[in-house]
Amino acid sequence: MSKAPSPAGTVREALASADDALAAAGVDTPRLDAELLLADATGWNRTRLAAEPEAEVDAGAARRFGEMVRRRLRREPVAYILGRKGFRRIELAVDGRALIPRPETELLVDVALEVGPQRVLDVGTGSGAIALALADELPDCEVTATDTSAEALSLARENAERLGIDGRVRFERGTVPAGETFDVVLANLPYVCEDELPRLPPEIARYEPREAVVAGCDGLETISAIVPAATAALEPRGALALEVGAGQAGAVAELLLDLGFAQVEGRQDLAGIPRVVLGRMSAN
Repeated sequence: MSKAPSPAGTVREALASADDALAAAGVDTPRLDAELLLADATGWNRTRLAAEPEAEVDAGAARRFGEMVRRRLRREPVAYILGRKGFRRIELAVDGRALIPRPETELLVDVALEVGPQRVLDVGTGSGAIALALADELPDCEVTATDTSAEALSLARENAERLGIDGRVRFERGTVPAGETFDVVLANLPYVCEDELPRLPPEIARYEPREAVVAGCDGLETISAIVPAATAALEPRGALALEVGAGQAGAVAELLLDLGFAQVEGRQDLAGIPRVVLGRMSAN
């Protein structure tokens, strides 16, 4: 493993040294990561770092930066090092209790906004990203968030309290609450094949919770298990939206059609990968 840079000198020197070390360690975005970590260590924003490359990094900030870079060299995700991640209009606290929210997951929120529901269920809420974004953007919507992980639910509740919207989201341990119905059910469930895990980037394979990533030998085990109950919990004109892995959209669409959805469609992420499968119980 590459050595972390020795803390010293100017912004330019600190960034250059960290950039070199992170690149040698195989980090995909070494310069960006170095800037994010130095901004946090110094309390400056990236604009100031760019504008003042010859500014001296004080000893305390240099020590903090050096420790952050050492963690990144071990391929710990930047979001876990910083302890936060932006998601739509909110910023979430993140740690090893739950997956780091991804930009592609925002597609699930987009789907819900299109439908304009009164009652939403977020299955597998993790950090609470989807549920809390919906509570923020649809203040009149009743949001329920579930997870089988007590640790993830604890993190989601902490985020809700920190954002000041804890009274607008109901958190429950489990998957689909019995005897309840919803206009929309959203789910970002595990969808990675068991044998694919060792080939994933170390940031995922080493640090993110395995139970939130892996779903059996085909990656569809969790989705297949939960979708029937989620379907049964839908109102007659309700909708179900699922985030899926690359190459899984066709199989998931067939599953929804077999369960009686009148209309099924896919949504692509920014890379052009079919990332969300949306099923509507009614064609109108």
